[in-house]
Amino acid sequence: MSEANSSPERQGLTPRQARRVRIVLSAVIMIAVAAVLVLRLGSTHSVLTMGFYGIALILCGSALVLSRAGRTRVATAVLGVGVAVAVVAEWAVDSMR
Repeated sequence: MSEANSSPERQGLTPRQARRVRIVLSAVIMIAVAAVLVLRLGSTHSVLTMGFYGIALILCGSALVLSRAGRTRVATAVLGVGVAVAVVAEWAVDSMR
């Protein structure tokens, strides 16, 4: 048999494994954001802080739903960019005080 006729080896994760990885990652980040929210509310009582971390929690949940629907790349983008923007925005507002 020539190499042209043999099927290529699959590299990386299967779609099902990728979905599970994104779901677990989203859940872990959601738990971490919730823990940071509790810590931040212990030190400062700000509606903006609650809003920014609330948005981050919503985006983690959205990434979970997108991952379950098979949209793993979109879920990764929502999770990474959304949570980063929420944390940076909260940090910027906190540094202006």
